[in-house]
Amino acid sequence: MTESITVTSDHEVTMTIQAEPGVVAELHTFFSFFVPGYKFVPSFKNKLWDGKIYLFNRRTHRLYRGLLSHLQTFCQERGYDLNLDPILLLTQEFSLQEAEDFIQSLKLPLVPREYQVKAFVHAVRFKRSLIVSPTGSGKSLILYLLVRWAHRQGLGPGLLITPLTSLVEQLYSDFQSYGWDVEKYVSRQYGDQKASDSTMLTISTWQSLYTKPAASFAPFRYVLGDEAHLYQAKSLQHIMTSLTNASLRVGCTGTLDGTKCNRLVLEGVFGSAHHTTTTQQLIVQKQLAPFRIKCLVLTYPKATCQMTKTLDYQGELDFIVSNQARRVFVKNLVLSLTQNTLVLFNYVEKHGKPLFEMIQAAAGTRPVHFVFGGVPAKDREVIRLLTEQEQGSIIIASSAVFSTGMNCHNLHNLVFASPSKSRIRNLQSIGRVLRTHDSKEEAVLFDIVDDLRIGKHQNFALKHFIERMGVYDSEQFPTKQYPIDLANG
Repeated sequence: MTESITVTSDHEVTMTIQAEPGVVAELHTFFSFFVPGYKFVPSFKNKLWDGKIYLFNRRTHRLYRGLLSHLQTFCQERGYDLNLDPILLLTQEFSLQEAEDFIQSLKLPLVPREYQVKAFVHAVRFKRSLIVSPTGSGKSLILYLLVRWAHRQGLGPGLLITPLTSLVEQLYSDFQSYGWDVEKYVSRQYGDQKASDSTMLTISTWQSLYTKPAASFAPFRYVLGDEAHLYQAKSLQHIMTSLTNASLRVGCTGTLDGTKCNRLVLEGVFGSAHHTTTTQQLIVQKQLAPFRIKCLVLTYPKATCQMTKTLDYQGELDFIVSNQARRVFVKNLVLSLTQNTLVLFNYVEKHGKPLFEMIQAAAGTRPVHFVFGGVPAKDREVIRLLTEQEQGSIIIASSAVFSTGMNCHNLHNLVFASPSKSRIRNLQSIGRVLRTHDSKEEAVLFDIVDDLRIGKHQNFALKHFIERMGVYDSEQFPTKQYPIDLANG
């Protein structure tokens, strides 16, 4: 006898599944995953937690509505009959012509690209979606179209969530540049700032929202998420579960990191992934700048390699970022680049600040900016706007702050001053220099590599570089390696 699964809609957040106990157990396992790094969490070490997050609630039989396509796959693979509440399959009629007529009525100062219009149409039709669009593809315009459409439809107050305070300011500025009266319709909320009840859209960071009681989310009728991959899973689940009256749910991200954790949670609370275009397609179409990577492979004296061989991961990073010869090399490299340059670091006090002081002292009249988490969002926005007008500007910035969402067209060079293996952060960082500008013939990434291998031993930073090369190859970025003997400058 074929097993049967019946699914009914609860509200905008979840759906309820009725099935035999054996199937329920299968669903519980299927919609679960190990949290990255779970082995190092104290509750796992103390055997209080199994290291997993379960998206199917075994007690209530509830599952996020955004995981419907995964549920259909689950049933197809096992030959189970699936009986769906028709409301779960409802879509809204919205033609491409209707979308183009609506966009024309907005009197935008620019013409949306074809993939932006199609992403907008897809989100409206399905009401829930995770739009995957590469950095530099204009996600803020897609979000703006959705906001204006929701406003035109009278959906009521909306919530736009970002991971960074700087993105709150930038989206506010972008929406203003698109021609909207943001002072009248948009409220910003982060830190001690409070959203206005009279505005139609609240832009806020998830960090400002996740501690709020569920009742505070009741007024919102739609929710949009920018750079959705940077949210913490548990906090995002609380926010999205509390938004029970939000019928339109759309997240945007430049990339998915490929882990089951990230994708299942994001698709669960927003909807199935919809891919728009690729970085290479945008470069070919001249909508992004031509791009190449120079891998500067620093080799160290044999004695140094022998000394660092016994260091753990953190010990090796501390050695690398505090090495004076390496700092001097980075300083000389940055000062040799005459066009606007962004230098990304990971540690403020032991790396970023010393680099900034060295470069600033030797830069003469060139503007040198220092950006890290302690710099207020409005000041970061001022630096971004200044850089758009400057030539030869240098920004020494924390990758945690500047790798995502800081749209500056007038950036020509990017320097990876710290080793990293994060696919998302690396691709997002590259996106900082890919935007086109009248003064830009190409964009160049200088990837600084620390080769401390000795014998058969490969150091951590070198292993991270090998992983970055895998990312570069998969994205079809042209690369070339340049060995540099650090001992001889």
